[in-house]
Amino acid sequence: MNNSTKTLVGLLLAGLAGITIVLFVSLSGGTASAKTCQVGQHDCLPNVSFVDTVGTAYTPESLAGKVVVVNFWATWCKPCLKEIPDLSRVYQQYKDQGLVVLGVLIDDPDNQALLNFQSDNSMEYPVVRLNSDIVTSYGVNYPRKGWPTTFIYDRRGKQVAEHVGAMNTAQLAKYLDPLLAQR
Repeated sequence: MNNSTKTLVGLLLAGLAGITIVLFVSLSGGTASAKTCQVGQHDCLPNVSFVDTVGTAYTPESLAGKVVVVNFWATWCKPCLKEIPDLSRVYQQYKDQGLVVLGVLIDDPDNQALLNFQSDNSMEYPVVRLNSDIVTSYGVNYPRKGWPTTFIYDRRGKQVAEHVGAMNTAQLAKYLDPLLAQR
């Protein structure tokens, strides 16, 4: 082989190696930190179906690739009442970008009282009644420090925040803007 043939073969091999590396990284989800959470990991979105009060199920499969906010709240909770408008604004602003907000109700008003509460407080996001599957799935993470308690998960299902107390729009946006920008 002459030098120009060797050079051409070397360039082709280098190009092939580069393409192989790019394909490997993109197909494997990038770096190890970019991988999806594994079921049962402590800091991942629990493997549970959240069913809202109108019967819509938010399954692990339907939440995959979404930024998820799980907010534990009660109708009698004053800080919860304070943050509902902010959660509603954020939900309306970002839902088309892949945000899901689930309000997990910890008390048990009857259906009509809950509908009235949602209407009176302009709740724009789905409400899920607390059940044993959710409590069991959250395990040691189940909110014990106070209400409301909010968990925020990135598009891979990894928990990025746990906040006790009311959150406002600016606090939520601080977490959500960079998470929603990720693809």
